[in-house]
Amino acid sequence: MSLNNIPIQRKLMTIILLTAGVVMVITCASFFAYRLLTFRQSAIRQLNVQGEIIAANSTASLAFENQTDAQEVLAALRAERHIVAACLYDKGGRLFSRYPADRPPIAFPPAPGADGFRFERSHLIGYQPIVQGANSRLGTLYLESDMGEMYELLRLYTVVALLVMIVSLCVAYTLSRVLQKQISQPILALADTAKAISNLQDYSVRAPRLGNDELGLLTDAFNQMLTRIQDQNREAQQSAEEIKQLNADLERRVAERTIQLEMTNKEIEAFSYSVSHDLRAPLRSIDGFSQALLEDYSDRLDDVGHMHLRRVRAATQRMGQLIDDMLNLSRITRAEMKHQMVDLSKLASGIAADLKQSDPNRKVDFVIADGVEACGDASLLKIVLENLLGNAWKFTSKHEEARIEFGMRDEDGEPVYFVRDDGAGFDQQYADKLFAAFQRLHAITEFAGTGIGLATVARIIHRHNGRVWAEGAVESGATFSFTL
Repeated sequence: MSLNNIPIQRKLMTIILLTAGVVMVITCASFFAYRLLTFRQSAIRQLNVQGEIIAANSTASLAFENQTDAQEVLAALRAERHIVAACLYDKGGRLFSRYPADRPPIAFPPAPGADGFRFERSHLIGYQPIVQGANSRLGTLYLESDMGEMYELLRLYTVVALLVMIVSLCVAYTLSRVLQKQISQPILALADTAKAISNLQDYSVRAPRLGNDELGLLTDAFNQMLTRIQDQNREAQQSAEEIKQLNADLERRVAERTIQLEMTNKEIEAFSYSVSHDLRAPLRSIDGFSQALLEDYSDRLDDVGHMHLRRVRAATQRMGQLIDDMLNLSRITRAEMKHQMVDLSKLASGIAADLKQSDPNRKVDFVIADGVEACGDASLLKIVLENLLGNAWKFTSKHEEARIEFGMRDEDGEPVYFVRDDGAGFDQQYADKLFAAFQRLHAITEFAGTGIGLATVARIIHRHNGRVWAEGAVESGATFSFTL
């Protein structure tokens, strides 16, 4: 199991016990290594001393070649149970005497080796020179000792080390159970407080401070954070109540305004109906009686009378057209919109065909871009194109040849639709007046119209959340651009 997934109390105890265990293992291993090294050195010294004693006692035996005495000298090694073999070589290197006597000669080295003691495999062996006087060497003593003593000491040390480790770990476990509470209790108190807050959503709960150390500072910081959260929640609740009240007031106001708008729309509809019927009736009467005078009393009227009556009829008809345009503008403002993809190129081509048919003798070149589409209300966008293309047709009527273009261009990633002509144009300083109702930049005797068309265009474009603007110059044509 990972330490990250166990409780903090067990985690602290595990860390303490692991640390203590590792330290004791390293200590015992270091002690064993030291004892092994010192034992090896001590064993060599001890065997060297024994070799010197045996060698000194063997000089007479080798000098007089007395194997019986030599055998008795070697037999004294019975007191050293760890010496497993010994032998004497004469000065010619031949085996002279051996211990134990029943050990076969082939079990001993055939000839003496280099003087000194050393470890070979699991035994300590050595060759001790036997000399008489200063330079007279009589032979060599061979000693072989097993490592039983060292193994016994190692077993004893191992038992002692295990007992010490067990006792130490028990003491460490007992101390860790007591001491880890100094660290775990403040943390557990914080955890319990956080859990209670999470479950109850009660930020008035506070964690108890159990000390003046870093955990105490952490507890203070945690409690201060809870205080700030509690204050923020209180402010948020107050804000929510205020927003709720504001929303209620807003809904009430919206409902009131909706009722007012409905009443206003009804009044506008009533006014439109009144305009449509009450104003048209006297105009029809004026136009009708004027026509009757021209037809029935033409022989009694002179040319001036005929001219005045024709002017009366023209004025009434113009007034009727103004009424129609005003009603259309009012309906466009209130009409429900249905958004869909609209093929503007197809609409423009149809309008251009109708304009050509209205006056086949005019030489006008229509350039309609293919594949121009937009999302909007099809009927309202048709009215936009009818007004813009109709204006272009009207204001190019003074030119023998004309060009009218419809297309789309890209400006900063936004599609811009335009209608361009090479007709009469206008003075650019008056461009801001073009889209106001009844505003005209040309005399009515020069170009017919009521001044409502571009105002209608502007309202439709604004209902599509777009922009419309115009650029032109006198007798250099005009370009009307809009976005949706």
